[in-house]
Amino acid sequence: MASSLSSTLTATADCARVFQSPRFSNSSSSSFSSKNHLSFSSSIKQGTLTVENNKRNTSLQTTAAASHLVGSLTKTDGLRFAVVVARFNEIVTRPLLAGALETFTRYSVRQEDIDVVWVPGSFEIGVVAQKLGETGKYNAIICIGAVVRGDTTHYDAVANSAASGVLSASMKSGVPCIFGVLTCENMEQALDRAGGKAGNKGAEAALTAIEMASLFEHHLN
Repeated sequence: MASSLSSTLTATADCARVFQSPRFSNSSSSSFSSKNHLSFSSSIKQGTLTVENNKRNTSLQTTAAASHLVGSLTKTDGLRFAVVVARFNEIVTRPLLAGALETFTRYSVRQEDIDVVWVPGSFEIGVVAQKLGETGKYNAIICIGAVVRGDTTHYDAVANSAASGVLSASMKSGVPCIFGVLTCENMEQALDRAGGKAGNKGAEAALTAIEMASLFEHHLN
């Protein structure tokens, strides 16, 4: 029995010396630590990639599910429009008005759903457009005028006032007011845009009015 106890104590001491030796302590411990560190790092990287992939997939799913709201040019039933027209430079504004009315007819807007209001000049368009918008009778308002540059700075004042007036009418009334006021360097440019070689900006304004009226009526109300 004494011999067995002695053998056990000797084995225990030998084990202790092995674990306390510098070679075992430095190399084995370092190897163990390094292996565990690399494994942990790999786990983090894999986890990060997984999270990034999940985020990317979620982003793609969100984009795919996005709703696109677009006004229609064919759903014109029940839509009402007003057209504010400046008498000044009537040789230009009348063809612009004709282009707008023809376009309304082409896209099935009834004549009884269109009101035309004449004002002296482009400067007066904004206040009238705002008043019409505030009545709540119209889904969109077209603003038609023609400002041609002359020898004075009057052109700049009227053109800027007309643009800001139409924008203000839209913002304050909440009704789309379409800017159909030509601002040209000369009469030739104006006539070219009133049914001449550059098309008819009145017709383009009517298309914009229909689309915006449909957008507001069917999607934004």
